[in-house]
Amino acid sequence: MKCPFCASTDTQVVDSRGNEEGDTIRRRRRCADCDKRFTTYERAELQLPQIVKKNGSRVAYDRAKLQGSMALALRKRPVSTESIDGALDRIEEKLVSLGEREIPSGRIGELVMRELKKLDKVAYIRFASVYRNFEDVDEFSEAIREVQAPPRPNGV
Repeated sequence: MKCPFCASTDTQVVDSRGNEEGDTIRRRRRCADCDKRFTTYERAELQLPQIVKKNGSRVAYDRAKLQGSMALALRKRPVSTESIDGALDRIEEKLVSLGEREIPSGRIGELVMRELKKLDKVAYIRFASVYRNFEDVDEFSEAIREVQAPPRPNGV
């Protein structure tokens, strides 16, 4: 593993820990040349489907792009990086379990919206407003009603 600070290939693993689900290993490393420490993550490489965009073009699945979209919706919201990573992991697990070689981009958008709805209602509305391309205030209001908790009876 190359050091991100000095590009030396002489690095050593100082500590390794698996996550609770057991699907990722976090490794703390130390560079022998510059003595700086950094973290790497190891996970199984999965065969994810190609994404079919609305214009018919096909692109490879890109976790970083999906993470960026979610991060934009979650900007300035109280959601941890670990929660976002967990949501991305669940989306990828779903994509793999479908067993499809290609999947429409709209399907991924729906998976993202489902995860954002669980993580943060405001982020869900932000993402939905762009993804669903709301045409008027009524569509926006409907999305807000969709995430609002049902009214509680008095005293409960």
